[in-house]
Amino acid sequence: MSSIPKTPSRYRSRSDAKTPLTPSLVSAMNGVSLSSRKRDCIADISNPFITRSRPASPKRSSSSVSSQAHSGIIRKGGVESRLDVISRDYVPPQSSHKKEIKRSRSTPAPRDRDRAHSSGAGGDRFITARDEGDVANTLEMMSLNNNNASPGHTARLAAATGVPIGRRVLAYHEAPPSASSDPALSQQRELARPLYGRPGALPSSTGTTTNKSRRINTQPVKVLDAPGMVDDFYLNLTSWSSQNAVAVALGECTYIWRADTGNVTLLGEAPEGTYVSSVDYSNDGAYLGIGLGSGEVELWDIEAGQKLRTMAGHQGQIAVLSWNNHVLSSGCGDGSIWHHDVRVPRHKVMELLGHSGEVCGLRWRADGEMLASGGNDNVVNIWDGRVGDVGEGARGTAKWTKRNHTAAVKAIAWCPWQTNLLASGGGTNDATIHIWNSGTGARLHSIKTPAQVTGIHWSPHRKEFLSTHGYPTNAIMVHAYPSMERVAEIRDAHDSRVLYSAISPAGDLACTGAGDENLKFWQIWDTASTKKKKSENKDRPASSTTKSGILSIR
Repeated sequence: MSSIPKTPSRYRSRSDAKTPLTPSLVSAMNGVSLSSRKRDCIADISNPFITRSRPASPKRSSSSVSSQAHSGIIRKGGVESRLDVISRDYVPPQSSHKKEIKRSRSTPAPRDRDRAHSSGAGGDRFITARDEGDVANTLEMMSLNNNNASPGHTARLAAATGVPIGRRVLAYHEAPPSASSDPALSQQRELARPLYGRPGALPSSTGTTTNKSRRINTQPVKVLDAPGMVDDFYLNLTSWSSQNAVAVALGECTYIWRADTGNVTLLGEAPEGTYVSSVDYSNDGAYLGIGLGSGEVELWDIEAGQKLRTMAGHQGQIAVLSWNNHVLSSGCGDGSIWHHDVRVPRHKVMELLGHSGEVCGLRWRADGEMLASGGNDNVVNIWDGRVGDVGEGARGTAKWTKRNHTAAVKAIAWCPWQTNLLASGGGTNDATIHIWNSGTGARLHSIKTPAQVTGIHWSPHRKEFLSTHGYPTNAIMVHAYPSMERVAEIRDAHDSRVLYSAISPAGDLACTGAGDENLKFWQIWDTASTKKKKSENKDRPASSTTKSGILSIR
């Protein structure tokens, strides 16, 4: 029988060489337990390949290991020599037992607040601590330090950020100096504030606001190029006749644009050295009155295209005209108002003196019984047109004189469906619309607008009125009556202030002119016949006249 080979002694022998223990390893070995955990396991007897586990070996005494650990030596080649040596001990943080504060259910726990703060919900990932000292240290570290970077990189960083080298990125500065206390300068600043202080932004990106019940077209249905249109607040250079023809004055020339055909004709030119300052159609649309800067008033026949007569006598420019049957009233720059009877050679039949400044607003009531005027003296006068015998030297006095406006009054309009209502609007320093009762002289309503009022027109079919405005909004606004609520607004209708306006004879379109040398037509209201046609033709595709481009008057 052959003998079983034995394991070589070099694999069985143990070295008696000792290796010293480190203090950390000694403390770690003291906490090591060599006891094995008992496991209750019952083997499957039916399976021949699984045998019942033998009982655990008795626990060996670890007295020798403990004695070696306390003596600071381990045996070379043993399992102890193969352990990793820890060079720095781990010291657990001391747990601070704070008294828990009672809180309500709606108040989050402190650890939840800390977790939310650290996650970035309410904190700053660049400034982790909120202590004043830590914030100051963090700001100090944010300064450009040329010792921690290359000089070239630091120079490029300083040039890109605009922060000199050595100065902190975030720093506190002194408060700005207070405004000047000069009363004269403060007054000038207040007077100029309306020119530059635009009102709040509108909710619509198109510069238009409307209420839920009304929708208006925010784009003009037609645009006419009007080169040479004068940018003057006091002039009145557009008029729309009952025969659906628009008269517009461009410099020294007067043009007629017919809305039904789109044809443009040159009516006439002003004498050399002067210009056209106002135009107005007669009630039947057959004649056109033209006021000149020299103080003369011309009468033109539209059908024949000829000038019938020239009526002189004024000493200043004729800024506004208004017709009442065969009487043409003119407002002069010297504050006087003349009535011209175009049928007789001696045309001047009455003079009205009630303004100390230039008359820039003038309008007869539809029945011819009242005349309203506004001037550069901030005054609104209401004149009684029912006078007796008139003559060349007759003088008239105002029935009502209103001084509520604080700027020039150019916008004057009579209500077509309630004849005793008069609307007036003031200039830049006033920007207010007043509604007057011409029978009693009482002021019924007032509304403050965001810009100077250049024109007012009542709707013949709705209880609404339209107003045009200059700086700073250049807008067209529609107001309801008597609530005075803003129904719609077209902001920046022109690139310049909207100075001239007129309403079509049907009462649905508005024509506006401005210093940007454009004449635009807007669909503001719908007539009764238009509403019926909309219900009949709502399935047909809509066509826009703006697709043809911008037409030129000249």
